[in-house]
Amino acid sequence: MIEISIEKRDQVHVVGLVGEIDATTAGQVQQAVLPFSDSGGKIILDCTRLAYMSSAGLRTLLSLYRSAAAKQGKVVLAGLSVELKDTMSMTGFLGYFTLADTIEAGMLVLA
Repeated sequence: MIEISIEKRDQVHVVGLVGEIDATTAGQVQQAVLPFSDSGGKIILDCTRLAYMSSAGLRTLLSLYRSAAAKQGKVVLAGLSVELKDTMSMTGFLGYFTLADTIEAGMLVLA
């Protein structure tokens, strides 16, 4: 199960993710966030309450990154747990993203 909240701060879309991104929920995340990446926007994914991410979740994040990068947009992952950082590092996905400890730190990166 995943809960997705979206808030716009200045020119940044802050997307809160609560729960798990897996094969069942990855499509929901992509549908909610992809429109912001398609328009070259700045996105912070608040992962502080993200408990789990499967390979489907990793593919979704990579798709969002590629879409944003193609339009000169940016994606920041905020509050990523040590476990998720390790998984992303081992799979080579971590190098694609800018990380921030908090949403506020992510806002500074995107300013």
